[in-house]
Amino acid sequence: MNSRSILILFIPLLFGLSSFKEKEVKKSVIGKSISKIELLNVDGSMYNIDSLKGAKGFMVVFTCNHCPFAKLYPERLNTLHRKFEKLGVPLIAINSMDSIVYEEETFSLMRSKSAESKFEFAYLQDGQQLVGKEFGAEHTPHAFVIWKVENKWVIKYSGAIDNNGEHPALATPYLANVVSELLDNKTITLQETESFGCRIFYRK
Repeated sequence: MNSRSILILFIPLLFGLSSFKEKEVKKSVIGKSISKIELLNVDGSMYNIDSLKGAKGFMVVFTCNHCPFAKLYPERLNTLHRKFEKLGVPLIAINSMDSIVYEEETFSLMRSKSAESKFEFAYLQDGQQLVGKEFGAEHTPHAFVIWKVENKWVIKYSGAIDNNGEHPALATPYLANVVSELLDNKTITLQETESFGCRIFYRK
C-alpha cells in the first residue's frame, strides 16, 4: 500500500476521533452540586442561593430579552412559579447572554422586560457568565431543577421547559413533571431533554 492510500484511509479516522472527542466534551450535569448563585436581581437586590435554605428545591430557567423562542414562555414561567413556590420550589430566571454583543440584554432592558412581562419571579443578570457556564446552559430557554440532597443543591433535571413553544396546551410539561415527581418522592421519568432556542455564546 502506497503512502497516498494510507493517507486516504487515515483522514476519515482522524475526523472520526475528532467527532468522538467533541461529543465527549458535552458531559451530563445530572447529579452535579451547585454551590453558589449570587447575582443582581432586576429589583436591585443581590439574590443569593443562601436565601433558599427553607426550600425543597428550585427551578432555574436561563432566558433572555431578545430571543423569539424565549418570548413564548413568560406566562408559563409565572404559572410554574405560582404553582410550585407555595410547595417549596420557587423559580428563578437567569440571563447569561453577552450584553456587549447583544445590546437588548443590558440590565436596564432586563428590568423593562420583567415589568412588561409581569415576571413574578427573580430575573437575575449573569454578567460574567459564570453561573451559565457552571450549569452548562446552552440555549434560551434552558431549564434545570435543583434539589436539596443532604444539605447540598443537586441538579436533577436539565433541558427544555416543555416540547411545544407555540402551543402550550399541546405541550408535554417536562419541567413541571420533574418537580411533581420529586415532591411525590417518585423516580424521575426523564432527567434530560434537549434544550432549544437561541444559543448562549460564552466569552473566552
